[in-house]
Amino acid sequence: MALSVSNLASSLSSLSFSSQVSQGPATLSFPRTNSAFSLPAKSAHRASLSISATVAAPAEVAEDNDTMELKKYVKSRLPGGFAAQKIIGTGRRKCAIARVVLQEGTGKVIINYRDAKEYLQGNPLWLQYVKVPLVTLGYENSYDVFVKAHGGGLCADHRSPLKKEGLLTRDARVVERKKVGLKKARKAPQFSKR
Repeated sequence: MALSVSNLASSLSSLSFSSQVSQGPATLSFPRTNSAFSLPAKSAHRASLSISATVAAPAEVAEDNDTMELKKYVKSRLPGGFAAQKIIGTGRRKCAIARVVLQEGTGKVIINYRDAKEYLQGNPLWLQYVKVPLVTLGYENSYDVFVKAHGGGLCADHRSPLKKEGLLTRDARVVERKKVGLKKARKAPQFSKR
């Protein structure tokens, strides 16, 4: 019995499984071969090993479907992508750049192929701030806003405690420049009184 278990273990270790996940239950069966297992002669039935596994669909799949739908929507509204559109506005701050395209529509705001509410973490103040120009002119339900942003990022909730501990402070020390008449920044050539 111990011999057949070790044969089984070595047979399973030599198999390779793919990482592709299917939504339904899957069954793998490994039929008995004469060389791999040795069963007593009394046993007339054919031995086989079958493994059954089911994979539950994670919640991320639903989010991925929403993202794919938004990408399809953006591609249908902006043929050729952002590069082929006439950019209505560009916003810059420090290293962040946001390119904005306005098109007649129903008032959707899409930032980096994600709904604005999702991208801005549901913060009502940020959502209101994004829509202020359209609300001021009375066009909040007349235009769709497509934004492609890169650089910068959203402010994290962890920033204030990290800053209090001094973990966000940049080390400002840099190499001091070399001065004229010196070998390095402060090292002077050897001085002799003779």
